[in-house]
Amino acid sequence: MPDTPVTGVERMAVAFSRLLRGAGLDVPVGTVTTYANALAAVGVDRRESVYWAGRTTLIRHPEDIDAYDRTFSAFWLDRSPRRPIPPDHEEVILAVDTGETNGHDHGDEPGPQLPTITVRYSRTEVLRHKDFAAYTHDEFAEARRLMADLKLAGELRVCRRLRPVPRASGRPDLRRTVRRALRSGGEPVRRAWLAPAERPRRVVLLCDVSGSMAPYARALLRFLHAAVTARGAGRVEAFALGTRLTRITRELSWRDPDAALADAADAVEDFSGGTRLGEGLKAFNDRWGVRGMARGAVVVILSDGWDRGDPGKLGAEMARLRRVAHRVVWVNPLKAAPGYAPLARGMAAALPYVDDFVEGHSLASLEQLAAVIGGRVSRGKRVGAS
Repeated sequence: MPDTPVTGVERMAVAFSRLLRGAGLDVPVGTVTTYANALAAVGVDRRESVYWAGRTTLIRHPEDIDAYDRTFSAFWLDRSPRRPIPPDHEEVILAVDTGETNGHDHGDEPGPQLPTITVRYSRTEVLRHKDFAAYTHDEFAEARRLMADLKLAGELRVCRRLRPVPRASGRPDLRRTVRRALRSGGEPVRRAWLAPAERPRRVVLLCDVSGSMAPYARALLRFLHAAVTARGAGRVEAFALGTRLTRITRELSWRDPDAALADAADAVEDFSGGTRLGEGLKAFNDRWGVRGMARGAVVVILSDGWDRGDPGKLGAEMARLRRVAHRVVWVNPLKAAPGYAPLARGMAAALPYVDDFVEGHSLASLEQLAAVIGGRVSRGKRVGAS
């Protein structure tokens, strides 16, 4: 076989690569050799083949495509830069792979064998963004298993307990220093240091179980159970808010979610009833919150803001709660609805005292809530601040 065509292809590849370098693209020598081999394989008769041979071998970053198109058009003496599309049209079969096998082998079916493109979708990912109100019974059962994997822990705070640190970043630890000196003849060769330790802040969860929250209460109570039973989350307290306040921390402490939710349902006498958020928050502040449970804690209220009581009383109790809590987070499942505005009387009265106003209608929103509680999401000024 004569060597002249190959030499011409190589010269063409080198010339085009130099032009690309002049346009600011990074074209290593190895890619030029690959481009020359590609041109020799596809030929230079078809413009589309030449374009895609260079596009696949010389371009390493998506942002270089526009410069490549302009250089390609100039090299081929074309004033109208365009991105050629392979003209070949072929029929393909689109198969959706759900990860389950049904025992059928499409390769044994009669007829012409067409190319098959198999795409996979994740049912878990679809379920993460689906509204709790639209769940079926089977989807809710699967969501409960996914919710058990949520990692919820309060934001870290500095405590009085001291911990050893490897470097001189705290105060000297005399006891450990003297103990080490005994091993080296009384010389303090290696000094020890102490620094304040960190522990998760207490998390207090108050879940609205009124009739307006019925489509979401079951899923949110499962979230409360996952939070109470999470290991390493620190102290987590759970309450049910309706026409009265019910503490359900002990009922949700069972590892079995079905048993825990059944005990919680038995303890809450006003499940799917009315809503008196102001009276419920007053009972919490008087008996638990102001006395110590909410001091320095992250308080999370899960409610749609619909209140049959006096909104002025709700605002006053939210102000009391805000003065002692580290942060107040309000979770509203209706916030995800298009065009939502906090126009409900209770929601409007509480919003000025809320630090974070988040959604709570899906698994993905609860994952975001866990990040907000743990302080892993940067936040700006308070929601109600002007």
